[in-house]
Amino acid sequence: MNKYEVALVLSSTLTDEQRQAELDLVKEYIAKYTGVVTDVDDWGKRKLAYEIHKQSEGYFCFIKADGEPSLAVELEKELRLRNETLLRYLIVRQGE
Repeated sequence: MNKYEVALVLSSTLTDEQRQAELDLVKEYIAKYTGVVTDVDDWGKRKLAYEIHKQSEGYFCFIKADGEPSLAVELEKELRLRNETLLRYLIVRQGE
């Protein structure tokens, strides 16, 4: 199994409940593709380096997960469709 880190930048206009629902949805996607979430690091609201969709702030969250190589491909397909509330995402395979 590979180790992955998923970096998410969510819209700053979300309420705490909506933000938690989005994070839970990403965790469900990981579980759906036989991945296991090992750690969630919520950085909270931060200023963006540049505006994205006319927003200068966003909620940053990092999710660490273990999974098969297909996890990254399938998760990216799911995240690509979440463009209303998810400003940016990045999936990185971590080295040993």
